[in-house]
Amino acid sequence: MTTASVRGRLLVVDDDAAVVEFLVEELAREGFEARGATSGREALDALEAAAYDLVIADVEMPGMRGPELLAELQRRRPRLPVILITGFGSIELAVQTVRAGATDFLAKPFTTSALVIAVDRALRDRQMRREIVRLRRELTGESGEIVAQSERMRAVVDLARRVSRSDSTVFLTGESGVGKGVLARFIHRASARAAGPFVQVNCGALPSGLVESELFGVRRGAFTDARENRDGAFVQASSGTLFLDEIGEMPAEAQTALLHVLESAMIRPVGGERDLPVDVRVIAATNRPTDEALREKKLRADLYFRLNVIRLDVPPLRERRDDIPALVEYFLERSGARIGRDILGVGEDAMRWLLSYQWPGNVRELANVIERAVVLGDSEILGLEDLVEPGGLLPAAGEFVGAAASRGLTLSQVEVAYIRSVIDACGGNVTRAATVLGIDRRTVYRRLGESDGGETRSD
Repeated sequence: MTTASVRGRLLVVDDDAAVVEFLVEELAREGFEARGATSGREALDALEAAAYDLVIADVEMPGMRGPELLAELQRRRPRLPVILITGFGSIELAVQTVRAGATDFLAKPFTTSALVIAVDRALRDRQMRREIVRLRRELTGESGEIVAQSERMRAVVDLARRVSRSDSTVFLTGESGVGKGVLARFIHRASARAAGPFVQVNCGALPSGLVESELFGVRRGAFTDARENRDGAFVQASSGTLFLDEIGEMPAEAQTALLHVLESAMIRPVGGERDLPVDVRVIAATNRPTDEALREKKLRADLYFRLNVIRLDVPPLRERRDDIPALVEYFLERSGARIGRDILGVGEDAMRWLLSYQWPGNVRELANVIERAVVLGDSEILGLEDLVEPGGLLPAAGEFVGAAASRGLTLSQVEVAYIRSVIDACGGNVTRAATVLGIDRRTVYRRLGESDGGETRSD
């Protein structure tokens, strides 16, 4: 039998070896590739060694009964169809097993045709679920659409859609990882400039001495390494959109030059002798609180006012938890497509944890957690153990409060413990931790008091 002609790979489990042999032979005649096991433990070992499309298991077996095997399969392979068979059939038992997760139930004696019908029905249902995942993936794709189920995020997307109809400069604010780059692309793709290029520049990653040449271009001979004329980001984005991320990290002198370009729509390449007109829509973003950036003179006030024509504040993920289930589905589909796996969802415990976690890294952190789980997990339904890397993430809110209560901590002690946990999750960065906590950096230090010991860093 060739692989192409196989209707499905089945595992038959019964403590009676003669029954196993008979069913395996009958199913093979019907075009299935079937293997047998005579105990629940042997079945679990077989499932670890090879992939199967469906399990057929007897209810009454010594050691591990069919319902116990079903429960273990639900934990290990939640979407693997299981048909239970028994000589002691009853409506009550059938209802119980189906409620417990069995795909179907057959009472002995049954005909081969009845078994084949049940198997075909279960495999069709499995294939339909896989097709739904595939279609969702195609529909969602990488279209630049933003997941926005929560009221706050829907309001942001609605404003972004209205903004896209104009050519006005847009200023995006929000914590690192909230999706400012995705929102910038969304505005570009919904605008009249969609056919033009979208050029993204991370201002914080540019060497201080090369910012102007990267933005405005350079002429040959302007400095030692300038061996040829090179266009900058403004020219590269001509007729399109230039997204300046981390604008507050740009050196002050470059901010002055940028302000001139925004006001005149003209650039002068480094080493150039004349100004050149540019046709670019600018979107800028920062993850610093703007009042802090202005106070610390990280962002020039005149540039800020020029950029801040229309401002969009992207909320952190912890303030839009209604978006999490849809984001999880999107990232499951995206990561699954990359590695060729069909992941159907996450378990109830896993989703409960995802909804309760604080997400200091926001949507970017969620995407990384899901991708790691898809790569390392081996189930079609991801469980809590697939998501949580030991010691790598904050505990769920309920677990944190429960642990504090069981230890008899005071409210002040809980506050200090939580602040420290957030600082640890932020890699020791107090500024980022303060943003997560919703307080300023000075308040963090004040509340930690003498116990801080000077081990955290301020940026």
